[in-house]
Amino acid sequence: MTQIQVYNSLNRKKEVFEPINPPFVGMYVCGPTVYGNAHLGHARSAITFDTVFRYLKDQGYKVRYVRNITDVGHLENDAEVGDSKIEKQARIEQLEPMEVAQRYFNAYTEDMTAMNLIRPDIEPRATGHILEQIEAVQQIIDNGFAYESEGSVYFDVFKYNEQFSYGKLSGRDLENIREITRDLDGVSDKKNQADFALWKKAEPNHIMRWNSPWGEGFPGWHIECTVMSTKYLGKKYDIHGGGMDLLFPHHEAEIAQSNACNCHLSASEQDEAKYWLHNNMITYEGKKMGKSLGNAIGLRQFFSGDHPLLDQAYHPMVIRFFILQAHYRSTLDFSNTALQASEKALKRMGDTIKRLQAIDVMSRPEMVNEEMESNLATFFEDSQNAMNDDFNTAQVIARMFDTLSVINEIYQNANKALPVKAETFAKFREDFLRIFTQWLGMKLDVDESSQIGKTLDGLMELVIELRSQARAEKRWPEADLIRDQLGKLKIKLDDGADKTDWRFE
Repeated sequence: MTQIQVYNSLNRKKEVFEPINPPFVGMYVCGPTVYGNAHLGHARSAITFDTVFRYLKDQGYKVRYVRNITDVGHLENDAEVGDSKIEKQARIEQLEPMEVAQRYFNAYTEDMTAMNLIRPDIEPRATGHILEQIEAVQQIIDNGFAYESEGSVYFDVFKYNEQFSYGKLSGRDLENIREITRDLDGVSDKKNQADFALWKKAEPNHIMRWNSPWGEGFPGWHIECTVMSTKYLGKKYDIHGGGMDLLFPHHEAEIAQSNACNCHLSASEQDEAKYWLHNNMITYEGKKMGKSLGNAIGLRQFFSGDHPLLDQAYHPMVIRFFILQAHYRSTLDFSNTALQASEKALKRMGDTIKRLQAIDVMSRPEMVNEEMESNLATFFEDSQNAMNDDFNTAQVIARMFDTLSVINEIYQNANKALPVKAETFAKFREDFLRIFTQWLGMKLDVDESSQIGKTLDGLMELVIELRSQARAEKRWPEADLIRDQLGKLKIKLDDGADKTDWRFE
């Protein structure tokens, strides 16, 4: 196994990835709250950790991947009071809350499958772990870090901070929080405004409710993930992932709850996970995407093109490729121009992969070009170094594009000597396809998956055949006209020794 470095948000630096119990790796990722269709932000987080999962498995680790489904307890605006997101949607659609949760879970799963994500090993639901959550809340009370008030239970942040460090993940200063919220003390049933709910009393109109030692209620949003992650991965596991927007308060609260439950553990056993990984946000033309701003676009709208901000439909593989072209910790700005550029880049790569697969080197003599030989011979090591540097898929894709000109030249000169060693080419081809499909999770048949792609390929074969006949009969003006008209459509013809290929410029 090669040495992998990951950026650990907990320590704010890159660290060598050393699993607690190698070769086994436990990875927990915060999944969706299922009250609406998935959007581009959901896609980025899911694709990021799908890639991490794929790469770790490819490198020989035995990974247990857990991604939760939040189907209760997540209130609007991540607040402590207000409506449940799922119950509010249930009233709008006049459905049972669990019907809403199931409908949007099914839709989420279909969207993730369309983008070629591997399903996690375990997908636990919050409603399936109510008893465990009640037990965890009681344990935190017994350990002195929570209190009951008017039927709800709150985590005592300042009491916790006397023994641990609340804010160690997000870098927040609790004393500043105390000063900011001092004037608000007493306006609710919490001791301090910084305290957060572990269990909420159910108001009369609240549908999803369970019996507990503190009365009928429902779990807080944060306690769900602490319980489900540690149930399936142990009190301390390797990787906790999620979006940057979850770092505070959600992940900060998770760490606090876990430590409060297991306050007897040593420092090395605390903080729930050893490595905390966070993907950055997606913006639209430099602005945060959100429903209130009118620029929130669902994944299904991207796939269909049915949104006023979209110029066209985008294939799910184009969405995946677009996301992977940026490092997961960088802000990714969406625009039609950016997506169309990714679409063209993916088309170019797909065309070259078809040529890569078609190249026959068995009977060709070698006349090695040192530059081309070096390009292909160092490809795998360069790609692996990029992935080992905090899963830098952007660098991997850039390195793949560096090889396309070599592939195309070998393909177009099929009757000439091979400019690289046959064994170098054979290994390169195997590595290239492995990286594209297994590391990056891309499909090879994007064009063939749509009728439009098939039709376009058929039409271009016909056009190229007509031009070839014109050239064979020395009807040069006609042949040039076809080439020039295709050029106006941004379609370039590549005339090789034996055949003509086409590609988008």
